[in-house]
Amino acid sequence: MNYVQATTGSGGWPLNVFLTPDLEPVFGGTYWPGPSSTTAVAAESVTFVEILEKVRNVWQKQEEKCRNSAKEITKQLKEFAEEGVHSHQAGEKGTGEGLEIELLEEAYQHFEKQYDKVNGGLGLAPKFPTPVKLAFLLRLGQWPNAVKDIVGEDECTSAVGMAVNTLRKMARGGIRDQLGYGFARYSVTKDWSLPHFEKMLYDQGQLLDVYLDAFIITHDPEMLGAVYDIATYLTSPPMAAPHGGFYSAEDADSFPTHSEKEKREGAYYVWSLKEFQTVLGEQNGDVCARFYGVTADGNVAPENDPHDEFMSLNVLKLASTPSTLAKELGMAEEEVVKILKDGRRKLRDFRDQERPRPPLDDKIVVSWNGLAIAALARASTVLRDIDPEKASDCLNAAEKAVTFIRKELFDEKTARLWRIYREGRGDTPGFADDYSFFIQGLLELYEATFHEAYLEFADTLQSPLFLSFPFLPSHYFLSSLSRNPRARLSLRDPAHERANSPLALETQNSLFLAPNAGFYTSPNPSAANTPSDLLLRLKSGMDNAEPSSNNISARNLYRLSSILEDPSYARLAEETVQAFEAEVEQWPFCFAGMLGSVVLGQLGVSGIVVTGEGDAVKGILRRIRRQLGPGRTVVWLRSGESGWLRERNHLLGEMKVDGEVKVFVCERGVCREGKEFLED
Repeated sequence: MNYVQATTGSGGWPLNVFLTPDLEPVFGGTYWPGPSSTTAVAAESVTFVEILEKVRNVWQKQEEKCRNSAKEITKQLKEFAEEGVHSHQAGEKGTGEGLEIELLEEAYQHFEKQYDKVNGGLGLAPKFPTPVKLAFLLRLGQWPNAVKDIVGEDECTSAVGMAVNTLRKMARGGIRDQLGYGFARYSVTKDWSLPHFEKMLYDQGQLLDVYLDAFIITHDPEMLGAVYDIATYLTSPPMAAPHGGFYSAEDADSFPTHSEKEKREGAYYVWSLKEFQTVLGEQNGDVCARFYGVTADGNVAPENDPHDEFMSLNVLKLASTPSTLAKELGMAEEEVVKILKDGRRKLRDFRDQERPRPPLDDKIVVSWNGLAIAALARASTVLRDIDPEKASDCLNAAEKAVTFIRKELFDEKTARLWRIYREGRGDTPGFADDYSFFIQGLLELYEATFHEAYLEFADTLQSPLFLSFPFLPSHYFLSSLSRNPRARLSLRDPAHERANSPLALETQNSLFLAPNAGFYTSPNPSAANTPSDLLLRLKSGMDNAEPSSNNISARNLYRLSSILEDPSYARLAEETVQAFEAEVEQWPFCFAGMLGSVVLGQLGVSGIVVTGEGDAVKGILRRIRRQLGPGRTVVWLRSGESGWLRERNHLLGEMKVDGEVKVFVCERGVCREGKEFLED
């Protein structure tokens, strides 16, 4: 991708690059139409076959020139990739004064200019959900007053309104599967009406998280409805793997019927008015057609259907409301609601029986599973008092996924994660996003269950220091708390390593940490089972369709530092953010996720510690969870439990845990009584 972007000025999917036998790039691009392609292209465009012929001819006649050119561009790409590393190491990046909270205001102003006041969302068509940016807007007003004072109270309120309106427009649009569950990848149109019908796991996990934020802030039933739909999609077939974990995606294309032989985009999801009337009857079909915006001519504009694939077909969207329909049709609203509810069920049943489901990408990818685990864990806490059964479904699916990944994709001896499972473990080692997203999921599961095993697993994956080292004295662990976080990596030095010892651990810090802080995307080439043919090691903090691994890593490190009272984690989080100082200062809106860690670095993290048992504790935890606290962690210490955590966190080890209900707020190594949480 870096090569194509550097040589053509843009990139995208599909990505096609021709390589030398040494795996160095010769020529590349994105989409070239194949022999049977029906995609409209400009008259001067070349086809994929023509590209193949040209590349073959050039290689046959000028192979040496091609190889030299490939080596030169590879050399330049390596220098560019390492430029930031060396310049930051030399103190040449950024102002050197640290990142300030004012950057959040700059990012907000950028998003406000991009905001589509009519349709919601940022920018024009094609329009993507951009969950990281929506989360930034939602949480802007949930930070302490120090942030609101800088950004502005009205601006924070406006930010929430922008995000909630976007989420509402999406929930009512064609990008949402109105009969089944889940959201499509993006909308071809600016009003969310015509999606690219592919459904991705990483979108569902992020959108569930954002809709949870929106519901916590607004208590809007429409936001809760989206939470239910996405949670149901993730915890049901086909996305929920029977053995645990979540599959990757459902395709956009499928066969319109079981007898047809040619796939069509959206065939599983689009409807004609005649089908509505056949399945539901004329009267009920008319009511449901009005509700979902279904017409005899179809609701896809001709300019969005160059090949007439959607003629007389409709993408379902919420075009009306039960109360409006009741007035228009002279019916009781309760009757309309019943018709719509029954109609949705019948249409969904017909679709499942008469139409082949889109093909399933049945890989289990650790990073995407981490996003789903984190969101489902949060959903279980939010839904616990609303719908205990649904909350249990969410929690069980998240825990089952962790159990599966630990069994199939985690090496207990080396602490290494593997990236992919499909009919067995794949050979691809975990990338930084696999570690960071999965660690995030484990931290959310800990706060949903307060089972220490999840917290200990997260600590294990992040850094090797606090595993079992029987040949090291116990005082080593406590004394090392005050050392530089690089002390963790010193255990990998040859002088300390032993054959088959647990010191040869392959955790996030040891595999990905750059010399000047921040995490590379790919593992250290010298580590075992790491491909040796990797051309570039990239390090990015910029959020795209998925949050950047450095964004999530910084947040994980701050949370771990708070829960475990480990200042080395906080220092490493701070250094991770500082590694991108120059870029964040110049384009803060591209680092929306990392801006949260800028706030955490400035204001710190509040650790809430609850002790005791019984309904009183449950009430306290319920009150805490009713609020969206992006700068807060929660620990529950119970009598006879929390042994590992109290050993790991010396502040918690000093606390008296005798069953009495107490709340403490711990910040920067000092704990005080949190009486405010004891009051209703």
